[in-house]
Amino acid sequence: MTDSPTPRLLAELVAQGLLPPAQAAAIGEDERTRPFSLHYELRALLYLGITLLVGGVGVLVYQHIDSIGHSVIIGAITVAMGVSFAYAARHRPAFTWGEAPRTSIAADYLLLLSCLLFLVLEGYLQVQYGVFGNRYGLVTVLPAGLFFYLAYRFDHRGVLSMAITALAAWVGVSVAPLALFTTGFPTRELSGAGLGLGLVLLAAGLVSERLRRKPHFGYTYMLLGSNVALLAAMVRLFDGGSGTEPSALGRALLVALLVLGVCTVLVWYARRTQSYVFLLLAVGYGYVAFTSALVILGELVGVSSAFFELAVLYFPLSLIGLAWLLINIKKVLRLT
Repeated sequence: MTDSPTPRLLAELVAQGLLPPAQAAAIGEDERTRPFSLHYELRALLYLGITLLVGGVGVLVYQHIDSIGHSVIIGAITVAMGVSFAYAARHRPAFTWGEAPRTSIAADYLLLLSCLLFLVLEGYLQVQYGVFGNRYGLVTVLPAGLFFYLAYRFDHRGVLSMAITALAAWVGVSVAPLALFTTGFPTRELSGAGLGLGLVLLAAGLVSERLRRKPHFGYTYMLLGSNVALLAAMVRLFDGGSGTEPSALGRALLVALLVLGVCTVLVWYARRTQSYVFLLLAVGYGYVAFTSALVILGELVGVSSAFFELAVLYFPLSLIGLAWLLINIKKVLRLT
């Protein structure tokens, strides 16, 4: 506690007559004897341990697949998955549309482990035996549906993130199946699908909070949805094949305006939830979209050269504005 500023602050308050010495001594004693929480550090280590365990299982299977045998590998993964899920199911909380109380931290992580092992088992069966054939959409939509159910039944935001990721994979496979291996990366198709999915996730987050149906899931929906939607919009905005024709510029301007609209929603959500993350997302993407909209407008009205002359002032002044915003971010969020 030698580096703590608490004793100095308490001494200043006592010297100014704002705090009685006895109360200052009690506060100082509480600060010196208060236990230090390792909650988040231990949770991070547990997540890391589960990830390393699943990765190690994959490496072990790859290196010894010929000597171990397929049936033994499948049986071991199935047993580990079943035991993990059985423990999690035994300690699952009673279902509620609110936030369920935690009954067992170990059950939370074993549920996560069982979901990861399910993906390992599904991938192994598909690669080795072709269980799903060429129906690659089924490979992704099956875990998505299962993980959504488990996330709501067990009130687990980590599994919800996995469900959203699987859903995004299903959307990608459905829009452009095998395109990555045949015709190259389908930028426009995937960006359009990603934009739509992101907007749906944003709406799901707002609706879940509005209707009080797992409202604490709203943060996960909003965070993943905003990133997916804004990244997809950026890809479509800067797609090299969009062209410089008025119609193409008009579509690009609509995308830029859509980004600004999403950023406005994020600013509103950040102020309502007192979240730095959403405000930073809105500022970063909004700055790029606003600048792009100015360039596109210049192209449409034929004064792009004048804009580039003004860019000498625009970029320094705008960056100064961004710096001011970051410095005064607490005032923007109405924090005390």
